[in-house]
Amino acid sequence: MKAVRFRTGSGETHVGRLDGETIVEAGPADPGGFIPSEAAWKRIAGATGAAHDLAGVRLLHPVDPAKLVGIGLNYRDHAEESELAIPEVPVVFAMWPSALVGPGEPIVVPRDETRPDYEGEVALVLGRTIKNASWEEARAAIGGISAFNDVSGRRAQLETPLRQFTLGKSFDTFAPMGPCVASLDDLDLGALGVKTTVSGELLQNSSTRNLIFPAEEVVEYCSRGLTLEAGTVIATGTPGGVGDSREPKRYLRGGDVVEVWVEGVGTLTNPVTLEA
Repeated sequence: MKAVRFRTGSGETHVGRLDGETIVEAGPADPGGFIPSEAAWKRIAGATGAAHDLAGVRLLHPVDPAKLVGIGLNYRDHAEESELAIPEVPVVFAMWPSALVGPGEPIVVPRDETRPDYEGEVALVLGRTIKNASWEEARAAIGGISAFNDVSGRRAQLETPLRQFTLGKSFDTFAPMGPCVASLDDLDLGALGVKTTVSGELLQNSSTRNLIFPAEEVVEYCSRGLTLEAGTVIATGTPGGVGDSREPKRYLRGGDVVEVWVEGVGTLTNPVTLEA
């Protein structure tokens, strides 16, 4: 089952169930967007509202989280291409939620950022609030998944000795997410395909089988001493193939179109423009 947050031509924001190319309205969107609790999924499953053609509405990023968490170096091949040691514990950093945009919205590269890069990822969306969670509690808290592009300004990220992950990954529009939140019905979090295509060229092609730290371990680790509210989004890391590690380098350019596909979710598509 897939849930979306969308805006109609009249400007109203709703949530609904995505059935193929049709959205069945489930009512007004809450301020936090679609938070995938058990009650929220029941609401989506039972939706009987107006039907909207997908092409006739504007899809928004599905949730407005209090916390947007990133995990670095969580695929062995990405750690190796970055010439960094395989981490012994998850590498955690924060991103500002103001960077979030939905499907179809442009990624706007700041005029001072010379090394804009793509990172296709699986995002976890929590459906309940947790702290100091066990593995089992962490697993139960994962209410759904989405596709995420952890767009990275490598100049800003890497120009200081201690690495400015938060700044380089939090520029306006640098966190595309969507097109939906998919429930975990019939999905194996440990075996999801992930692909990134830039202007028709397949540049990342992997599976969550290759994660160093699986989803449950990431959530468990992040919850130690830290309250993770329902609606928290955790981007679980990117596989190998990023532009900064290629020869020649493949940075994002004005006019590019980036597509991140996650198995069970679908494709998140965003064009790239340059700041005027």
